[in-house]
Amino acid sequence: MRQKKFILPEQEIPTQWYNIMAEMKNKPQPMLHPETRQPIKAEDLYGIFGEEPSRQEVNMTDAWIDIPEAVREQYTTYRSTPLVRAYALEKALDTPAHIYFKNESVSPVGSHKLNSALPQAYYNKIEGTTNITTETGAGQWGSALAYACKVFGLELAVYMVKISFEQKPYRRSLMQTWGAQVTPSPSMSTNIGRKIITEDPFSNGSLGTAISEAIELAQRTPNCKYALGSVLNHVTLHQTVIGLEAEKQMAMTGEYPDIIIGCFGGGSNFGGISFPFMRHILSGERSGTRFIAAEPSSCPKLTRGKLTLDYGDEAGYTPLIPMRTLGHTFKPANIHAGGLRFHGSGSIVSQLLEDGYMEAADISQSEAFKSGVLFAQTEGIVPAPESNHAIAAAIREALVAKEEGKERVILFNLSGHGFVDMAAYDQYLTGDLVDYSPSEETICESLQSSVIK
Repeated sequence: MRQKKFILPEQEIPTQWYNIMAEMKNKPQPMLHPETRQPIKAEDLYGIFGEEPSRQEVNMTDAWIDIPEAVREQYTTYRSTPLVRAYALEKALDTPAHIYFKNESVSPVGSHKLNSALPQAYYNKIEGTTNITTETGAGQWGSALAYACKVFGLELAVYMVKISFEQKPYRRSLMQTWGAQVTPSPSMSTNIGRKIITEDPFSNGSLGTAISEAIELAQRTPNCKYALGSVLNHVTLHQTVIGLEAEKQMAMTGEYPDIIIGCFGGGSNFGGISFPFMRHILSGERSGTRFIAAEPSSCPKLTRGKLTLDYGDEAGYTPLIPMRTLGHTFKPANIHAGGLRFHGSGSIVSQLLEDGYMEAADISQSEAFKSGVLFAQTEGIVPAPESNHAIAAAIREALVAKEEGKERVILFNLSGHGFVDMAAYDQYLTGDLVDYSPSEETICESLQSSVIK
């Protein structure tokens, strides 16, 4: 059977984002000021972030937050994104499961990241900011923010994790095409970058390092703010347009998901697809829906990390965040899913995992790419390496349904396409892809060296 796509009319595109913190029974613990150890207030963040994103970050009372008209106007250039029934994948797996995917790869930048890049750029613009700095792993966030800054007339400087800068030259080209300045991290342009290079001249970088460099540059540059692409609450808030659309689209199919899956780096893509559905669990309207975060086995903060206070960056410039973490000094392996190579998880997801509302699965790099190739062969889309983790988890669940002879409805978020990640597929197809899994000793050492005193 051919694919069937479900598209919403323009008037059905969300006009508000959903703030799950307002309805959580156990609120996430607040971020703490690194010096006073007091809970962070919105104004404490103004020196780094835009003011409205800072207010959204600490808002635990308003379940619904209006999407500015200028942002929604930009959303309508690519939203709603299709919900697709993956009939060919189901057939290849010979499973009774019904598999649906939300196709975020159709955005102008090829991923879900634009959903938060647009509002962050917009808020900074109307507040008088002229320059923004950021970090990027695989380059999807950097590409999205580069496009959004061009839309709203802002200058952007991006610190790209060095290994991804080298592995993914076309992501770099995309950012530069949209006018961004791109620097491999660690670099000699910041104090923290110089320190790391001095200690390890061959460092391949990490998201924690790139965040430190971007924050340092923002703090010493006039009229400049920093923008983040995952982990923090306001970023996940913006991504809930995904799940809110998917709710309406699933209703059009006459089915409701038993299992909802998103790949996991810091939490924005997973939260974006999951939180609007999870609100029905929190309210007691529904029960039994499973929510699975699919993370790389090389960076397993949810499955093997510790819930504690930690910095979001290597240098310790950020507030102390209550998170499931491997420690901010953790050096992730050089996997191709660069967007998932972050040491910690957002405070909302960390609390939801602690309370049993969701679960996590770790996926090896080889399983992720094997699943991505099958998806490409059956559904015709080459997925991003990050998205392959969600596909792998969905395939696992579909095969369990086959073993048990039970029909299940599975929904996953296809967070982006992999058309500029083909070097990674080349390595997989030639048998050169390597799996990584940190030892318990490595994780313990990282957590010990990251202890907040």
